Amino acid sequence: GSPGCGAELAVNTTSINLQTYYNKAINYTLLVTLISFVQVVLLVRQMDYSSTQAAVAKVSLMMVGQQAIMDAYLCLLHLTVGIVMEPLFSAFATAAFFEFLIFSLFEMRYMLTIWKARQAPTFESWGSLRRELSILYSRFYGFLLTGIIVIYQMQGMVRYVLFVFYSFWWPQVVRNVVHDVRHPLSPQYILGVSVTRLAIPLYIYGCPHNFVRQAPDYSFCYWLSAYVALQAGVLLLQHWLGPRCFVPARLLPAKYNYFRKTAQQAGQDIEEGGEECDDCVICMVAIETTNHNSRMVTPCDHYFHPECLQRWMDVKMECPTC
Repeated sequence: GSPGCGAELAVNTTSINLQTYYNKAINYTLLVTLISFVQVVLLVRQMDYSSTQAAVAKVSLMMVGQQAIMDAYLCLLHLTVGIVMEPLFSAFATAAFFEFLIFSLFEMRYMLTIWKARQAPTFESWGSLRRELSILYSRFYGFLLTGIIVIYQMQGMVRYVLFVFYSFWWPQVVRNVVHDVRHPLSPQYILGVSVTRLAIPLYIYGCPHNFVRQAPDYSFCYWLSAYVALQAGVLLLQHWLGPRCFVPARLLPAKYNYFRKTAQQAGQDIEEGGEECDDCVICMVAIETTNHNSRMVTPCDHYFHPECLQRWMDVKMECPTC
């Protein structure tokens, strides 16, 4: 302080080893690049798993779209950091490029495949198809831009925003229950995406020596991990025990009964000990139509073996006879 002016100036400084800091940032970009590569492999395998029209129509469009928006934000974030930190531009640009590939090439393509599979039964003309496609893209980029504005306005509530973004499995859970969807996602995809999506927030909020110098928040890491694990656990239960295994019967929506009696059977009396047989057009083996557990009947009153019709419906949701 100067004795003449009576003012005292205090300055607190912190030294940063730039080389160590740059090394941490480069290690982070390598982590992001590795995560992106694993996510591409998982997504490609999931696309192979749901390669038929009936299988891909089971996948939630909102679930894939939410993950695509997350990857678009990560791409913009890493590219911005690379521009601000010019010596590390190449490293962050590489991470941003991989994120760009994921959402623009793979996830957008998967969204388009899902949308086309659902539009096939109601296809009218190429003009209406283009209009519906433009609506799909406008909604996606509308959500993308709206999310940027919301995130900017809620900078002090980043943790709550992350919980919203990491709710990406719930749309698939709801679709499974409402539409009685079976096996839309492979267990490897569910587990792999859950783990890789958690890697970045766990690094930022769980690593005490992260390059962004964020103070660790282990309770947030615990609750976010538990929240994603809960969603993944529900999806795996639906995969193994059925999509409505945890929903009380009185709350379930109406569902077609493939083991029902036909109008012909309901209107006639069959002698005790008698049998009615029909041929399954899928395997060409006779079916005992009077045994409700050994045959399935379509809404158009055609009989099939349960295993035959279930395999058929994984490929095409149309009656094989019709």
